[in-house]
Amino acid sequence: MTEPRQWRNKALLRVHGEELFFKTGTQAVNLLVNESKRRDGNKGVYLDQFGCFMQSLAPVFDRSPRYAWIAKILLEPERFISFRVSYIDDSGNTRTNRGFRVQYSDVESLVSRPGLHFGAHVDADLVKSMAFDGNFGNALTGARLGGAAGGSNFEPRLASESEIQRFCQSFMTELSKYVGPDRDLPSMGVNVGAAEVGYLYGQYKRTTEHYARHGRGILWGGALPHPEVFGYSAVHFAKHLVESRGESLAGKRCLITGSGKVALAVAERLLALGAVPLTFSDTSGHIYEPDGIAATKFEQISTIKAERGARVGRYIIASTTAKFNEPEDIYSIPCDIVFPTIRGEIDADVAARLADNGCAAVVDAGYAPSTPSAIRAYKKLGMAYGPFKASLAAGTAIASTSSERVIYKEAVIDAVDEEAKRIFEEAKRTANEYNVRGDLHQGTNIASFLRVANVMAAHGAI
Repeated sequence: MTEPRQWRNKALLRVHGEELFFKTGTQAVNLLVNESKRRDGNKGVYLDQFGCFMQSLAPVFDRSPRYAWIAKILLEPERFISFRVSYIDDSGNTRTNRGFRVQYSDVESLVSRPGLHFGAHVDADLVKSMAFDGNFGNALTGARLGGAAGGSNFEPRLASESEIQRFCQSFMTELSKYVGPDRDLPSMGVNVGAAEVGYLYGQYKRTTEHYARHGRGILWGGALPHPEVFGYSAVHFAKHLVESRGESLAGKRCLITGSGKVALAVAERLLALGAVPLTFSDTSGHIYEPDGIAATKFEQISTIKAERGARVGRYIIASTTAKFNEPEDIYSIPCDIVFPTIRGEIDADVAARLADNGCAAVVDAGYAPSTPSAIRAYKKLGMAYGPFKASLAAGTAIASTSSERVIYKEAVIDAVDEEAKRIFEEAKRTANEYNVRGDLHQGTNIASFLRVANVMAAHGAI
């Protein structure tokens, strides 16, 4: 009996006593997606990401049905930790938030990236989704990293510096029970920058008597080595994507959303490579420089955003050419490439508007800024797409490298470029192998899944 027939004669799932079989890869995908909805029907973000990922794997299940059983194991994370975080505010009142850490899989050894995220938007749904995706994005790095995510619904922009410190100390007091150098190495994320990492590490060191190793998550001891690598990663992935089409980034008009550390790093590298960054945005709106954000203007924006809680709209005071919230829709600005950083900001309608305005490519520079409907629209509209799992993986690989020596920025840039090229080529090659030529989204998902699944197969049913 051939292997495909042998596996297809086994029930993939047993639900309420009913055994469920499949004959095609698409049927296997549908069974897994329906089971995820049955188990996590209230987690919309996770279901979107899980479903989108599984849809890419139909060719894999067609060719090797046994992989569907491995995918079934990934319906559940290894650990899902939720805990109370209480601290005293500046008025002496007790405040309570909810903390999370989801350790989805450590089959690839250390659990390191993604990191910790603070904000009102952080909930169990988002954290589980990020941990699931991180599992596969990290697999592309070849750095033997597992997948995890965590954080809290604490909102730093509404707190004083002393309140942030007390919250971080309380958060780490509980989190330290579940993380460590041989277990889980959380790092920076949304609203968790150098200051927060410093507070977190200080409390971790106090409670565990651990001393930092350079390049290992919160165990950096607050000395973050080159946090800009994630923005660099997206730009260098875009560089190889554009070059594969016989073009160059030089002169390309680039729309950037967000104005955090990743968005600023994207603009920095675009300027260095001769591209033209046009925009930044935040909760106050967006700024637009019709002739591009030159190096001097970029320095002004960076100075403004270095202040905690500062809004990007302040920049218009320093510029006579900048437009604020004009046009009203940032996606109606003509551009060649978009670097989105905000989760779920681009759907099918936005993708269509971008295409109408001459946009030829979208390269994710944050967690899942392109919705599943947008990803389908890119393909239909003939737009190139760099998915976040691939576009950010080079940054993860470099940021997660342990080193006791100082790494100079020039060496970091070279390392990011080399890693981004390797990941791009792997996604492109895998897409060709599975007859989805040119589809980097599907190629990325298949390549990352196979890396994880092959290790899981060796470990058995765990």
